[in-house]
Amino acid sequence: MIRRAILLGTGSALPVRAVSNAELAQTVDTSDEWIVERTGIRNRYIAGDDETTASLATDAARAALDAAGIAAQDIDLIILATATPDQTFPASATKVQAALGINDCVAFDVAAVCSGFLYAITVADSMIRSGAAQRALVIGAETFSRILDWEDRTTCVLFGDGAGAVVLGAEESADGASPETVRGILASKLHADGRHNGLLYVDGGPSTTQTVGKLRMKGQEVFRHAVVNLAAVLNEVMAAAGLSSSDIDWLVPHQANARILDATARKLKLSPDRVVVTVDRHANTSAASVPLALDCAIRDGRIKPGDLIVLEAMGGGFTWGACVLRV
Repeated sequence: MIRRAILLGTGSALPVRAVSNAELAQTVDTSDEWIVERTGIRNRYIAGDDETTASLATDAARAALDAAGIAAQDIDLIILATATPDQTFPASATKVQAALGINDCVAFDVAAVCSGFLYAITVADSMIRSGAAQRALVIGAETFSRILDWEDRTTCVLFGDGAGAVVLGAEESADGASPETVRGILASKLHADGRHNGLLYVDGGPSTTQTVGKLRMKGQEVFRHAVVNLAAVLNEVMAAAGLSSSDIDWLVPHQANARILDATARKLKLSPDRVVVTVDRHANTSAASVPLALDCAIRDGRIKPGDLIVLEAMGGGFTWGACVLRV
């Protein structure tokens, strides 16, 4: 028998305040037309003073637990992917743990920026497969609005705040079972190339400037790498699962830019109808992007039990990865 991590439930959370392009244009030198034409973004959510990465993560976690029908005390692993933690330490995952009333479980943060959720779900899958965990809460949560330079119109219009979460559980399937019938995570692939640090980064940190810093990005270079890397890792992970791109029911990509989503779909010869797109509603929410989009697609009935889905993302580092799972 092979032990696998299966998806038990999803959840998400957004700040109260929605900010349209028109509202943003009142304080930033931009326009709705300019933003939509270049990014596809029409709206984003901005965290208020009483909303933090950990509080949004907790709300998303509660929604995922409710969807899974799992009590918080049944969770023995929490992994929170974020580049905007509440504090340098301790891990924001421990704040989620305390807020959920879990007295003891493994809880830690993962920092891989926009790829963070892919890194986190792969670690959780590995721990479940090894028997180190039975039920895991995997969260992506960000408050990127806190690290944006609001005078840089080429970057500040791209990002928003939010959180998404999934509950994973252990299930055993027979050796040699067909990937066309097995539930759960079938394969994951992760990559990183630190040579590209200067293309997408934050210009501060405790060890260098003793400040948080602001986000900096060279958009055209990031776009070029994203299309190539995301297409390559999708083909790689499908091969690892013993499947092909034609088997995909839904692609749930990182929601960075509508142009990247379109270009990636074309490169893979995937119909746009099979790509989950929420960037117009939420903008780029970094590590929250993939689980937030996944939850939206499950709640609105697009993704159904038995569907084969691929999650993929690329972020600063560069880091990138993909995960194949059957719902």
